[in-house]
Amino acid sequence: MQNQSTTPPEANAERDDETVEMNLSSINSLDFTCYQLRDLDSVELPPNLTELDLTTNRLTSLDPRIANLIHLKKLFFRQNLFNDSAIEPISHWDSLSGLEELILRDNKLTKIPDVGIFKKLLIFDVSFNEIASLKGLSEASSTIKELYVSKNEVTKMEEVGHLHELQILELGSNRLRVMENLQNFTKLQELWLGRNRIKVINLCGLSCIKKISFQSNRLISMRGLEECIALEEIYLSHNGISKMEGLSKLVNLRVLDVSTNKLTSVDDIQNLTRLEDLWLNDNKIESLDGLAEAVSGSREKLTTIYLENNPCAKSPNYNVTLKQIFPNIQQIDSEVFA
Repeated sequence: MQNQSTTPPEANAERDDETVEMNLSSINSLDFTCYQLRDLDSVELPPNLTELDLTTNRLTSLDPRIANLIHLKKLFFRQNLFNDSAIEPISHWDSLSGLEELILRDNKLTKIPDVGIFKKLLIFDVSFNEIASLKGLSEASSTIKELYVSKNEVTKMEEVGHLHELQILELGSNRLRVMENLQNFTKLQELWLGRNRIKVINLCGLSCIKKISFQSNRLISMRGLEECIALEEIYLSHNGISKMEGLSKLVNLRVLDVSTNKLTSVDDIQNLTRLEDLWLNDNKIESLDGLAEAVSGSREKLTTIYLENNPCAKSPNYNVTLKQIFPNIQQIDSEVFA
């Protein structure tokens, strides 16, 4: 009988340990979304992680092992139970200085955490907290391209002037009354300021913005948009605007939402040739007469129009008339055509 070589059990165990170690070291991303974890005691954190997603758990403190993940680029703590003191240690974790995305959305923060050590930060999100001031943002890296601070209690736009790489700024659902300190945002493409208390549009001379939202503010005029010739989408619903103006030069505009205002006519958009969506519902527009001329530049391009809850929506042959004006229309109010 031919002799068979055998491997000692101890050697097999060592190989198993090596295999586990190799497998762990090859893992770059962990997603524990909705695990309802109260801590990470039962979680193995591979040393080469570049992304750690802990969204929707019940964490109240930072696991110190995270500080050892020197390759980490993305760290998501969305929808947990962190308060200010619980998140504070992260400001001392120099080993994470290469972090590019930090998501602290929907926790219990009352102030902007110190993120000064993250010199490569690109995305920073502290929305849906209880933050009353932007103080502390002056320490944040000027590399940030996307900043989200919506649904907080912020009253003033401050300590943001150095963020000259910003492309998206979200400050909706706060308590802002005045637009200010935007002049350095020469790369800003999206500005979201819905659900605030703003009365006057002041873009501080910026002309690069492509999307802007002032929904549910206290505007009575559109003035302030006329120089933003790069604009593609404007959202101005739920204000007190009585006249469409300052739009004729916005030749790149594709979406215009001025629903739920005090408009009595459609004006200043006849030169717009790229307009696809026009929301005019819930205003005081009496008649469809003159509409064809008012939108003459976009008659062929427009695919969606909302006019419901205006007096003109009660006109005889309402849909037929609109289809005649807009030969390529695909949606009138909530009715979609095949």
